[in-house]
Amino acid sequence: MGAKSCRGKELYPNLFSPIRIGNIRLKNRIIAAPTSPSMITTEGFFTPEMRAYLEEKAKGGAAVVTYGEAIVHSKTGKSHNKQVELDRFGVRQEMAPVARDIHNAGAYANIQLSHGGKYGGLASVGGEHTACEAAYGPSHEITPMGEVFEMPNEMIYEIIESYGKAAKLCKDCGFDMVQVHAAHGWLFSQFLSPKMNQRTDEFGGSLENRARFLMLALDEVRKAVGPRFPIEIRISGDDMTDMGMNMEECIEVAKLVDDKVDLFNVSCGNHEDPDMFCRTHPYAFYPRGVNVYLAAEFKKHVTKPVACVGSLNDPAQMEEIIASGQADIVEIARGLLADPYLPKKALEGRADDITPCLRCYECFGEGTKSETVKCAVNPTMGQQLTEKYLRKEPERKKQVLVAGGGPAGMEAAIVAARRGHEVTLVEKTEKLGGNLHPAGAAYFKEDIAKLRIVLEKRVREAGVKVILNTEVTPEYIRENNPDALFIAIGASELRPPIKGIDSPKVVMACDAELNPGQLGEKVAIMGGGFVGGEAAISFHHEGRTCSVIEMKSVLVEEVNNFYRGALTHKIEDSADIYLNTKVKEIVPEGVLCERDQKEFLIEADSVVCALGFRAPYEQVDQLAELVDEYYIVGDCNNVGQIYQAMNTAYYAAMRL
Repeated sequence: MGAKSCRGKELYPNLFSPIRIGNIRLKNRIIAAPTSPSMITTEGFFTPEMRAYLEEKAKGGAAVVTYGEAIVHSKTGKSHNKQVELDRFGVRQEMAPVARDIHNAGAYANIQLSHGGKYGGLASVGGEHTACEAAYGPSHEITPMGEVFEMPNEMIYEIIESYGKAAKLCKDCGFDMVQVHAAHGWLFSQFLSPKMNQRTDEFGGSLENRARFLMLALDEVRKAVGPRFPIEIRISGDDMTDMGMNMEECIEVAKLVDDKVDLFNVSCGNHEDPDMFCRTHPYAFYPRGVNVYLAAEFKKHVTKPVACVGSLNDPAQMEEIIASGQADIVEIARGLLADPYLPKKALEGRADDITPCLRCYECFGEGTKSETVKCAVNPTMGQQLTEKYLRKEPERKKQVLVAGGGPAGMEAAIVAARRGHEVTLVEKTEKLGGNLHPAGAAYFKEDIAKLRIVLEKRVREAGVKVILNTEVTPEYIRENNPDALFIAIGASELRPPIKGIDSPKVVMACDAELNPGQLGEKVAIMGGGFVGGEAAISFHHEGRTCSVIEMKSVLVEEVNNFYRGALTHKIEDSADIYLNTKVKEIVPEGVLCERDQKEFLIEADSVVCALGFRAPYEQVDQLAELVDEYYIVGDCNNVGQIYQAMNTAYYAAMRL
């Protein structure tokens, strides 16, 4: 390989050009944005799992890896149940190895200095209970979550001092830069807010007074780390809520601190406002890069480099952002959970092998459930420590038959082939992808369509033999006599014995998603789960009048809390909702329903059946009986979502 051998530098010359921030030279313009999974001990220390998680991001090629929301003043500032506490005795012992791990894997180590403000004593969306004894904010408040006390001046200066101590500790432990968090509704964001901050002292009133706390903390950090040590600030480009500041006011704050920092990270919104969460962390209904315009505006008013955020994961888009001067650096969070090796793949000219983030919030949701992290499309996310250990090589090369070409079947085939086995993938339809086709058909599901394309490409490149239009039957297995069998035949849509279900106006959900043109103007959707809810949004977008009929008292119950909140709002905007409602009969006029022992008619030209799926256990058992070594993966094992399909397939194939 020659001195200039990276194709990515030709494709994305600006993205892979170096930039100097303070005393460090970034090898590219990609920073792993601050994330803070709950893989932390109850004492506030890093766990080995957390170290491995951060290390992999560095291995993946990001120039800087940032750990998020480390608390500088744990007595008042913990916004989540478990966080790294920078003022706790013994924390250095785990801080230094984290920095070394990141360095040894090829990146600079960054850490976010944070304080939850009033959310230190109120229940945050990131935790189930309050983390501190009392809630202190800029002013006294009575909130639905509890009382907030005005932060005394002595406490303000104590917290300012804690920022300096925390920054010095991070530098002493080998971190190369620090990021001061002044956005998303945390401490400094609260003090900057003209609504939340009603103080009449030197920390309230004018914008400069409201920014005084932040400016003094930045001065303390600078004093602690020295003149050339990089200080990044995460700042809102627009709070996008009447409780915060607009873009013009946010820019004025940036001007006030321009001489105190080395890099601006321009975000937006408020993490603690449920209606704003999906904008701060853009979901699939927003275009990628939706928040980049804020960074572009900031660049016109500050002298220091500016980084942008906004669910970025396409190197071509990142290149355009930097080439056009909208930002100097891109910061990626969830995109590097879906594929930590995104920067490396882009550098090598393999952007078509990047696993797309689905923006489904499974990563956030898992934190509240198990205090770990997972990703719908990356089976090893959160399992990096296990993956570091050498796996035993297969004892012999096996003839492997994979029955079914959906996401589970493709993932199993890819992993098995990469482990050296001879793999044949047999799919009964004319194409691979399975339910990724209907799942990726809606206007906001482009990410799922991209995932299908990436998996198909990997199947080809792994050398898997693919046979289409063929069903794996017991006779097929006897004839081919494989050493190992993966059963990935998916699940069938439920078609319950509702009177009138055989009417020509009834369309199964998958067929409706793939062929929406067959639907009439008024569409009644039986089932308010994940499939039915997203179908309503899609059909409404196409101009149809929709109704959703759900027996339970809530919509999309099976979805993680973070996505459910955002999705429910979209469904409610797209359809008339009938909860606690039973379908009695499909009639020529529409759907006859019952609720509270009263019958009523929902008029409809078309009725979409979205009542779930059922695994074909009898067929699975027939196939499994024929081979000693078999693996049941995906929906035919247990009906689930993409995560379950990819996860069960990956780990089953790794056992071959």
